[in-house]
Amino acid sequence: MSQALQDLLDLLDLEQIEENIFRGRSRSAVVPRVFGGQVAAQALVAAGRTVPADRPAHSLHAYFLRPGDPGAPIVYTVDRIRDGRSFTTRRVVAVQHGKPIFHLSASFQAYEEGLEHQAAMPASPDPATLPTSQERLRGYGHLAPEVVERFLEAREAIDLRYVDEPPYGQYGEPREPHSQVWFRTNGKLGGAVDEPLLHVVLATYVSDMTLLDSVLLAHGRGGWAVGDVVGASLDHAMWFHRPFRADEWLLYDQESPSAHGGRGLGQARIYTQDGRLAITVIQEGVVRVPRRQ
Repeated sequence: MSQALQDLLDLLDLEQIEENIFRGRSRSAVVPRVFGGQVAAQALVAAGRTVPADRPAHSLHAYFLRPGDPGAPIVYTVDRIRDGRSFTTRRVVAVQHGKPIFHLSASFQAYEEGLEHQAAMPASPDPATLPTSQERLRGYGHLAPEVVERFLEAREAIDLRYVDEPPYGQYGEPREPHSQVWFRTNGKLGGAVDEPLLHVVLATYVSDMTLLDSVLLAHGRGGWAVGDVVGASLDHAMWFHRPFRADEWLLYDQESPSAHGGRGLGQARIYTQDGRLAITVIQEGVVRVPRRQ
């Protein structure tokens, strides 16, 4: 396991300070606020800590209410909404400086047999043939060195590989609002930490990194890295359909069906390398053109 991955696992390992109350720390992100994927992942950890291990998470729905302060701890309060025979529901509120910054509802289900079908996995190249984040980012002379370093630091624990050029790599002309990314943790998970909830939490963390890329592609925008767009996540929903491992390659197939009113919508499916549909993701975010333009 890489040191970067261990640091990420430590970041997601919350301190329990009272029954149903947990505290998490933050770290700097590529933007001057707490990374949304971190808050969502930590909130899911807090919820999962109050649920029996034999009930894996099957969905989450969340709202980002205020920007998080990366210099302050985050307190997560869990409300045990329901413990049914098959389903368990939890509500989590994340608080900083006395104000809620994030709200999550998560549902967990005991395993059962049922009907089975799925959407087919789209065509995509072998991730081993794609450039790493470091290889790709080091080749972008138009990005400021500090921007490249912040990207690389934020993704050091994750091996994330774009199939095509990301928005900040090629911009100026509209492209199809569709993006594919392969990802896995930068190292294998094992031992006491290798539990189903952790893999779901790590996928939640990564899911907020690239989902709005397809919105930018549709308008030829490069995003915050080149300063032609400002934005932030508004809400986030995920459905976990089948078991998967976050330390094995996952294909994140993303598209944007709509942008309007200063908001853009991204929707995606995440597949295992052998073609199983593991996760569906939908997110809306603020996507605004700076007024100076």
